[in-house]
Amino acid sequence: MDAVVVDPYCLRTGEAAALLAGHPWRRFAVLGDSVAQGVGEPVPGYRRLGWADRLAGALAAHRPDLAYLNLGERDLRAAQVRERQLAAALAFAPDLALIACGANDALRPRYDPTVVRREVTAMVRALHERGAEVLTVSLFVLSGYPRRPHGLRPPLAGRLRRLAEDARVLAGELGTVHIDLAGHPAETDPSLYSGDGIHGNDRSHAIAAAEAVRRLGAYLGNRWP
Repeated sequence: MDAVVVDPYCLRTGEAAALLAGHPWRRFAVLGDSVAQGVGEPVPGYRRLGWADRLAGALAAHRPDLAYLNLGERDLRAAQVRERQLAAALAFAPDLALIACGANDALRPRYDPTVVRREVTAMVRALHERGAEVLTVSLFVLSGYPRRPHGLRPPLAGRLRRLAEDARVLAGELGTVHIDLAGHPAETDPSLYSGDGIHGNDRSHAIAAAEAVRRLGAYLGNRWP
C-alpha cells in the first residue's frame, strides 16, 4: 500500500497478501513496451515503482525466491516486442508471463489491429507451449488526449479503445488471464497521467497493480473481505 495517501482504487493493507496466498509461480517474466517497463512520473504519496514491478513484489512476498525478469522497453511496437524479447523470455523459462504491448501501434494513424493480434497471439502461444500462465491487459483509455492536436484526439481515443476491446476478445480466445483497465472509473481523471498526456504516473501504476493483484486473486479463487 502507498502509505501517504488512501486511494479508493489502490490496495488496502493485507489485500495483496490475502489474494495471492498460496500462488504457485516461481518465475515471472514481463514483455512489452513502456507500459511494461513502468515509465511514468512521480506523484507525492505513491512509490516510484512501475505496476509490473509492484506485481512482482506482491508475488515475491509469498515466494521470496521468485525470479523476475522485466524486458519492457519503451517505443516498441508489438512486432518489435516479439522480435526482441520473446526468445529471452522463453530462455528464462517463466511459469507466469505478462505481455503489455500494442499501444505504440495504436498511436499511429495507420494502425492495423490485425498486426497486433498476430504478434500477441504468437507470443502467447509460444509461452503457453512452454507451460507459462500468461497475463494480458487492456489499458486505461482517456476520452481525450490534451497533448495532441484537437482534431486528432477522438481518432486516437478510438484506436486505443479498439486496441482494448481486441485485447479482451483475444484473451478469451487464447485463454489468458486478462487484466481489464479500459473503462476503469479512474481513467477519466487527468491526474492519472504524466505530463506527456500518454504515459501513466505513479498513481496509475499503483491502480494498475491493484487490478492485476485482484485479477490474479480471482483466478486463484482467493477472496478479500
